[in-house]
Amino acid sequence: MNEEERFDNPYFLRKAARAVVFNNNNEIAFQFASKHKYYKLPGGGVEKGETIKEALKREVLEESGCGIDIIDDVGIIIEYRNKFDTLQISYCFLAKVIGEIGNPKYEELEISEGLMPMWTPIEKAINLIEKVNTNDYQGRFIKERDLLFLKEALVLINKNRIN
Repeated sequence: MNEEERFDNPYFLRKAARAVVFNNNNEIAFQFASKHKYYKLPGGGVEKGETIKEALKREVLEESGCGIDIIDDVGIIIEYRNKFDTLQISYCFLAKVIGEIGNPKYEELEISEGLMPMWTPIEKAINLIEKVNTNDYQGRFIKERDLLFLKEALVLINKNRIN
């Protein structure tokens, strides 16, 4: 979505961390929000007192049921979500699963959104995001953001920056 900064109201700053997390089968952690019909990478907001990487590890554990080792930076995306007076800065990383993969521990809002965990090859994830159409305001931001992150992650992978 292409929303530009506006100056009639102040923005609430929200920092978020997400990851392209690979398992031993070279699949990535992914989620489908069935209520609004969009896909998303695991991650979420940075809480007071947390670093971005601490928030990332907590969110991935909650949403994908696994610990991670952060391997590389993918990038940063800045979003002006004018409908909610929010300026969101999303940090994305490449990561690998550490240990066993358990079950997610979704919060009530995530359950109400119908989040469903999945693991899929990165190319299939890109294809799924490209094909989905959502009318949900947040979902449209998530679609564009995560599609950009996944494509950049694929470039990094193809340059052999991760093993």
